[in-house]
Amino acid sequence: MQTNQKKKRAKNRSKSNPWQPFWVEDAGDWAIDFVIDGRRFRRRLGLRTIEMKQKANVEAKRLFDEAWEEAKQPVLPEAAPKTPFCLAALRYMEQGKEKRFLGRIIEHFGEHTMIEDIDTMKVAEAAAALYPNAKPETVRRQLKTPIKAVINFAQGTGREKNHDTKRTRWLTPEEAERLIFFASNPHKAKLDDPQCKTLQKIAFMLGGGAGPGETFSSKAEHWNSATSEWWLDGTKTNYRARFVLLPQRSIDLMGDLPESGTAFLTPDGQPYVERQNGGGQMAEAFSKVRKAAGLGADVVPYTLRHTWATWYYSQTKDFRRLVDLGGWNKSDTANRYCKVAPKDLGNRLLQHGWDFREDVGAPVKFGELITIGK
Repeated sequence: MQTNQKKKRAKNRSKSNPWQPFWVEDAGDWAIDFVIDGRRFRRRLGLRTIEMKQKANVEAKRLFDEAWEEAKQPVLPEAAPKTPFCLAALRYMEQGKEKRFLGRIIEHFGEHTMIEDIDTMKVAEAAAALYPNAKPETVRRQLKTPIKAVINFAQGTGREKNHDTKRTRWLTPEEAERLIFFASNPHKAKLDDPQCKTLQKIAFMLGGGAGPGETFSSKAEHWNSATSEWWLDGTKTNYRARFVLLPQRSIDLMGDLPESGTAFLTPDGQPYVERQNGGGQMAEAFSKVRKAAGLGADVVPYTLRHTWATWYYSQTKDFRRLVDLGGWNKSDTANRYCKVAPKDLGNRLLQHGWDFREDVGAPVKFGELITIGK
């Protein structure tokens, strides 16, 4: 019975307007059932006598027209929720960020200023209210920069500060002496290196801070024995071109080097084949010396550069010169070497013959005639 009734309704609607109401015998009510833009509208009209057909037609047509008007309206995306500046600033400070100048700014903007609404005019108004007589640099440092930092933080576009927690393995003077001993006596390390070529490279890297790749590509012509300086061409990605200054201990350990061409050779006297990331070329020879010296696998050729940086700063406390000699493009990396060494390291190095201090001579009095270089 119900199946026949549904077929009858569908037949009636197919012959008339889609909005045309139909009588539901079981419910005793007029109803509509049509689809607009993929959305189905199906409901009863609350007109409970079959004699109310005309009224049902009017109501059904009204609902149909309303549905079409709604379907024609553009669908606007929901507006993203806004963030109060005061809340963003609070979360910013909770993360341990700089908060020295934010108190006055938060008070100025109050509870109802949203970060999305802070534009150039808003910042200018804040500057006029908080720093009416301040210099532009003061306004920038104490107002504009803090506001921008909070907005970037809230929007996830701020630069995350890089906390350098990388541990740097470096050699104590005593460990270095054991390494030098077996490099000087390669037969005791079961290394076939009669001319101590491995020792030369170790001495050069310990005293000058060159990376393995820089060492392998160093040219003998770049050595200036008069000033104890060696010119390094640098690398494309890691280090700047620069002079490195070798202490006398390194010079003594290196001994005789070629007069021209590649300065540091393999144990069998051949130039190294350059690689993008140097160090692996001498890994086998270095490993034998390292094991004989009782040092762990965490000591690699690059450890010698870390060692130089740690030694140099511990003895000179000259950070600017450390960055220059190390060839870093940024000082962040060099900064870690200022914090890892014990206070007595400088004196212990002197006891082993490592002296990185540069003698600039006695102070010069005003008007005194001197000759530089004598």
